[in-house]
Amino acid sequence: MDKITARILQELSRNGRISNIELADRCGLSPSACLRRVQDLERRGVIAGYRAVLNRSAMGVGFIAYATVGLNSHTKTSQEAFERAMAAAPEVVECHNISGAVEYLLRIEVADLPSYKAFHTDVMGLLPQVNAITSYVVMGSPKDARA
Repeated sequence: MDKITARILQELSRNGRISNIELADRCGLSPSACLRRVQDLERRGVIAGYRAVLNRSAMGVGFIAYATVGLNSHTKTSQEAFERAMAAAPEVVECHNISGAVEYLLRIEVADLPSYKAFHTDVMGLLPQVNAITSYVVMGSPKDARA
């Protein structure tokens, strides 16, 4: 990857709706050369898609927590059942299978603390494979580069 390609990716990660002409100008390319590079990055899967950045508070999300989850069984069946349950839970916006003392790290976004308690108790707490849940409440996000 050369410096121009890195610049294209940096600009697109900041603003996926930037016009090709503006992107080309910022990267020091002709519009046609820039478009060819972007299309090549898309074709090779380097650019996997484009997303809108959502304002969670405007959507009624006022409470964000990360939770680590330990399972009581380390079988593939147990993991698959847990992952299906998390995929079906709209509160879970990220679910990562991790290494270490626990199996999963979740990002959970809900309206408020009572909503989180209900999710914690009525969803995760009822799953037979869950052995331990540790919650980490987000107090602020001085850097958040996710789309």
